[in-house]
Amino acid sequence: MIAARARPGLAFTACFATLLAGCVAGPNYVRPPVETPPAWKLEAPWRAAVPDDAAPKGPWWERFGDARLDALQRQALAQSPTLAVASARFEQARAVARATSAGLLPTASLGLRAARSRISPNRPLSSYSSPNFETVQNDFVPALSVGYEIDLAGRIRRSVEGAQASAEQSAADLENVRLLLGTDLATAYFNLRATDIELDVLARSIALQRRSLDFVSTRHDLGAASGLDVAQQQALLDTTLTQVDVLLRQRSGFEHAIATLTGTPAPSFTLAADISELEPPAVPLGVPSDVLQRRPDVASAERAMAAANAQIGVAKAAYYPSIVLAPGVGFESNSLSTLLEAPSRLWSIGASVTQPLFSGGRLGANVDFAQAGYDATVGNYRLVVLDAMQEVEDGITGLADLERANAQARTAVETARRVLDLANARYEGGATTYLDVITAQQSLLAAERLSAQLGGQRLLTAVFLIKALGGDWQVPAALATR
Repeated sequence: MIAARARPGLAFTACFATLLAGCVAGPNYVRPPVETPPAWKLEAPWRAAVPDDAAPKGPWWERFGDARLDALQRQALAQSPTLAVASARFEQARAVARATSAGLLPTASLGLRAARSRISPNRPLSSYSSPNFETVQNDFVPALSVGYEIDLAGRIRRSVEGAQASAEQSAADLENVRLLLGTDLATAYFNLRATDIELDVLARSIALQRRSLDFVSTRHDLGAASGLDVAQQQALLDTTLTQVDVLLRQRSGFEHAIATLTGTPAPSFTLAADISELEPPAVPLGVPSDVLQRRPDVASAERAMAAANAQIGVAKAAYYPSIVLAPGVGFESNSLSTLLEAPSRLWSIGASVTQPLFSGGRLGANVDFAQAGYDATVGNYRLVVLDAMQEVEDGITGLADLERANAQARTAVETARRVLDLANARYEGGATTYLDVITAQQSLLAAERLSAQLGGQRLLTAVFLIKALGGDWQVPAALATR
């Protein structure tokens, strides 16, 4: 009769536990909105690229059409220590997510104890009517134990949610490392290419200046030119030769950087000079909201918010009781021959319930800490988005300005060449001093160097814009905003 009355209570307890198990402490994650403008602020002569089905659809660097850059990028992806570190951290995050998800399942362990022991006859009596005796006996106990925590307030589920978000954040971080590795390599490579072109400009200028020195020296020997003319031309040549050494030092730095980025020791790495000109590819911009999906650092910041939001639920779940079920079954016998017989069976079933009553404000402080952490990730997410918008606008403006400047520089080079031809003709005709020829040579050298530098800056700004937009034209599905 007593057992019959106990059944409704047990049923009520089971139902109550089931209802609680459906509850999850803490707020459900909702990505906070960020303001995104409807379009980019374009400046002439910039034009957004139109779709081009014939364009390469591979990694973004292939659009520059440089086979050597393609090979260096593949080598960097295969050998970069930085990328290897990021990959290992991603695997760690995935392992943590799997380990945390295991908390939703019961644990089972199989134990085996075998002992032979002697019991002292002089031990304290357990009963005055039963004297103690010395015993020597065996004890064999194989047992299976199971443990399961009822996730009443969703602590484990929130932990799993946070671990999965952290793993996704790590995946975005890995993509960001790939993007930065590629853009850093392209930046160093195009700097080296621009330096090679500038060195070629200096080499041609030096050849011109040597011919001019021979010419004015001959005139000096014939008495048609002064020693000052020869000294001025020699000073210009010496200054230009000094600039070559400065540029060679810069080139070595870029070459060493490329070696490190590709996982190659700098002393055993060389790149031959290449003075062919490259044009930056047309970059399809899309709309500003695309940056939220394409940039891996934005995806990483968004996943960090999701992980921090889950930690609020973990902290709030500490207010609720913790119930752990721990059934067990096994055998115990003093002889192996009777170990698996029915009388040797043993079993146990039990549960432990822990309900926090007083913590001195520790639980509330943990919730406040988790909430503040989430607020920090929200602020960081909005900052990352704002920085992304700024970088894209800087890239658009920079390419537009450099396009105009590059066209103007090419015109300046042609003008400087005509000025040098006129100065030489006037000097040979005796209409002017040799100082005009020196000045024209300096102007031509400055114009050609500036044109070479602007060509390199256009490539670098294109890389910067591609980085700002998040890399390749195709949006990786794994980085789509959730």
